[in-house]
Amino acid sequence: MSGPSWKLTAHAPKIVVQAALLAHDDIDDWDFDLVISGREVSEDRPQDWVLEGWYPREPGAAQKSAFANLFEEAAPEIGVEQLPDEDWLALSQQGVEPIRAGRFYVHTPDFDADPNAIDFIIPAAQAFGTGQHRTTAGCLEMLGTIKSSGLVARRIADIGTGTGLLGFAAMALWPSAEVTASDIDAVCAQVVDDNAVLNDIPMGSGRGEMTMVIAPGMDDDLLQLRGPYDLLIANILAGPLVELAPDFAASVRPGGSVLLAGLLAGDQEADVRRAYKRVGFRMAGHIQRGDWAILWLRRRNAR
Repeated sequence: MSGPSWKLTAHAPKIVVQAALLAHDDIDDWDFDLVISGREVSEDRPQDWVLEGWYPREPGAAQKSAFANLFEEAAPEIGVEQLPDEDWLALSQQGVEPIRAGRFYVHTPDFDADPNAIDFIIPAAQAFGTGQHRTTAGCLEMLGTIKSSGLVARRIADIGTGTGLLGFAAMALWPSAEVTASDIDAVCAQVVDDNAVLNDIPMGSGRGEMTMVIAPGMDDDLLQLRGPYDLLIANILAGPLVELAPDFAASVRPGGSVLLAGLLAGDQEADVRRAYKRVGFRMAGHIQRGDWAILWLRRRNAR
């Protein structure tokens, strides 16, 4: 399966890249084919970050300008490169280390399984936007915490599922649940099917099975019909999380939970917390991994 064919990069201090990510969240007419991510260059250089953008074809003046305009001051030098023609999946897996989080161990096919953990094989970069490792690991850890709290989840939704990983993890913890996974990117349907086969995950519409739909947010008849949900997972971006707060509240039963990630600690976290407080959620748990916040919130019971 092919991945994005062109990449834009801009190196800048951490505070500058984080400001660019915040600016991106505020743009309503962003070209969604241009996928943006920010990260530290390496663990031993935590203040040196890079803003990366991936595009499925050669970026033109509009894409380059949009990328550069995310920076408030003069943009740093923008690098544009065509990615190699060799197998994107094999290339992307080079150097991808396994994730160990709570009960879970997640790795590419290049690594051996861990028989003492809940083990998942997820080939890298099959579907773009699978999430920063720290947000993914944080969500996996938080799922374990939610399970340990005694929450009973009969209906689960994984919104913006990407590779299906978080939905698979929820199925491992609540094996009798009906799980509905969704993503806005149509390529994810085949990716989730492939990964389900790889990990012996049953696909279907019954208990202990996962159903996959392609939809923006909650805008899908089947996604709405299969609710209300006991647990809704969304590891996406802060802007969409704020926008989707009313829809998520309408789709989660009173007393049910949402697990939210893909947001930076600080202003983004504060914005998301405010949005969900307004629609009746209260904080139940919080994890911070590096600069990323992972939030567990519960919807208040109806009076």
